[in-house]
Amino acid sequence: MRIAMIGGGYVGLVSGACFAEFGINVAIVETNPARLSALREGRIPIYEPGLDALVASNSQAGRLTFGDDIASAVAGAEAVFIAVGTPPRNGDGAADMQYVHAAARQIAEALTGYAVIVTKSTVPVGSSRRIAEIIRQARPEADFDVASNPEFLREGSAIGDFMRPDRVIIGLDQTRPERASRAEDVLRRVYRPLSVIEAPLLFTGLETAELTKYASNSFLAMKISFINEMADLCETLGADVHDLARGMGLDDRIGRKFLQPGPGYGGSCFPKDTLALSRIAQEAHSACRLVETTVQVNEARKAGMAGRIIAACGGSVAGKTVAVLGLTFKPETDDMRESASIPILHRLAEAGADIRAYDPVGMAAAKSLLPESVTYCADALDAAQQADVLVVLTEWNIFRALSPVELSNRMRTRTIVDLRNIFDPAAMRAAGFTYESVGRP
Repeated sequence: MRIAMIGGGYVGLVSGACFAEFGINVAIVETNPARLSALREGRIPIYEPGLDALVASNSQAGRLTFGDDIASAVAGAEAVFIAVGTPPRNGDGAADMQYVHAAARQIAEALTGYAVIVTKSTVPVGSSRRIAEIIRQARPEADFDVASNPEFLREGSAIGDFMRPDRVIIGLDQTRPERASRAEDVLRRVYRPLSVIEAPLLFTGLETAELTKYASNSFLAMKISFINEMADLCETLGADVHDLARGMGLDDRIGRKFLQPGPGYGGSCFPKDTLALSRIAQEAHSACRLVETTVQVNEARKAGMAGRIIAACGGSVAGKTVAVLGLTFKPETDDMRESASIPILHRLAEAGADIRAYDPVGMAAAKSLLPESVTYCADALDAAQQADVLVVLTEWNIFRALSPVELSNRMRTRTIVDLRNIFDPAAMRAAGFTYESVGRP
C-alpha cells in the first residue's frame, strides 16, 4: 500500500514514520528547504523520543521517503494525508486554513486515480467539505473522497500514542453511503495493524470527527485549569492538592490524568484549540462559555506566576538572580509554543531580575522568545550558581534527582519556588530552604 503525507512537521513526520512502521510505503512532502534537507540527511528537526530511530530504520528499508514534489508523491497513492499547520489567525484566534487549502489545490492537480484525501491537521468544522469543494472546482473529473482523521498525539510520547492509541477517529461523508463505504475500506487497510491490539476505530460523520479533536483538547484544558484553581483553594484552606487529585482521580468517571497542578497549560494544541473552539461556537451562535472561561483563567494564571516568584523574594527581584529550571511547556519536547516560561520570564526581566536558565533540549528554541538578558547555562547546578531564588517551570526528570545539599551550596539565598511540585517539601525544608510549591502545605 502507498500513501502520501503532505507536511513534514510534527504531525506529518510522526504519523508518516509510524505508518511506514506498519509496512506502508509513505512519501512525505515537505516544501521547507531547510527541513527537507535535514530529513534527507537523517537529521530530525524536532525533538521527540524514539523518532530518530524510527525514521532511520524505515528510510533505510525504503518505506519512508522525503521530497518536495507533490505530484510524484500523490501519483498512485491510495490515501493522501494533509498534515500542514493551522496556526491561530491573527485577531480572532480562528484556525488559519490557507496552508490546508493550498495543499488541497495542489493535490487536485496531482491526482492520477482514486484516492481518499484525509485531513490530519486540526481544522474547523466544515473544513473537509470545503476541501472537497476546492478539489472538485480544480478537477471536476477527479475520483476521490474526503475523510477527517484527527491526531491525538502527545509531545514526548507521540510514537506510543500512535502505535497504541486509545482510539482512532475517522470521519466520512455519511450523506453518501456508497462513497463513505469505499473510503472506509481504504482507511481500514491503512490502520489494519492496529486490529492486532484491538484499538477502537470509530467511524463518524465528517463534522463529528472535526469537532471531536477540539472538544477533547478543550476538555483536558478545563481539567488542568480546574485542578489549578483547586490548588489555589488548597493553599488557602491548608489542604494538599495531590491528595485531592488522587481522591478525585480514583473515581473512574473523572480519571487520574491531567490533574497535575502547575503554572498553566501551554504547547501547540491546548491554547490554539480552545481559542479555535470558542471561535467555532461564536460563529455557530452557540454558547461555549466554559471553554472561553478556561482560556481566560489559564492566561491569568500564567501571568500571575511571576508575581508569586516576586512575592517569594520579599516583594522585589530587582538586582536579584533568579535560577530557572525548564523552559519548554512540558518535558520530553523542545516545543516552546505558549510555554508558561515566556510571560513569566518577561515579567521577571522587566522587574529587574538577573535570569539564569537551563533546559535539557529547549534553549535553542527559547532564545528568540525570551528576554535577551537571559543567561543560558550548562546544567541545573550552573543555573543555581549564586541564585537568590530557584524556580522550577518544567518537570524534567533530571531535576527531580538534584541534591538539596548541592543546591544549597550553589545558591546565595535558600529560596525555591517549585511550580511543578517535583521536590519533597520536607526534604527541602530540612536542608534549610524556604520552599513554596503549588497547592501543598
